[in-house]
Amino acid sequence: MPEEQEPSITDRLTRQGEEALGKIAEELIANPVVNGAVTRALEAREKAVQAQEAAMGALNIPSAADVERLTRRLRSVSQRLESIEDALDRIEERTAAADLAEDGRGAAIEGRLEEIARDLATVREAMAPAVQPVPRAQERFTVTESA
Repeated sequence: MPEEQEPSITDRLTRQGEEALGKIAEELIANPVVNGAVTRALEAREKAVQAQEAAMGALNIPSAADVERLTRRLRSVSQRLESIEDALDRIEERTAAADLAEDGRGAAIEGRLEEIARDLATVREAMAPAVQPVPRAQERFTVTESA
């Protein structure tokens, strides 16, 4: 049969110490005098913090909470600014790419339009070799009724 290990003296002392501290804490919390003293101390601490904040506010000195709030707000604004900068960079890249594409297409379109204009001029010249004024005898006269 395996031998059961006896707890060491350190383990027993630690366990007994923890139990004793637990009992003392329970008795202190249950004691109305101690409980009232702790409650009053916490209330006094809260009042001291409020008085400190009021005094610092009167002197226009920011409290630690004010500085922390400002720091959080600054981080938030900084993150938003970074996202706006990233978006602007993406827009700038797209615009530059579109400009390059348009420059190439624009030149091609201009060349094609010039080619079409030359073709039209050739067709016009073939259809009506020279624009000659209409002879005076063939002009149309407007007829007006005379009274």
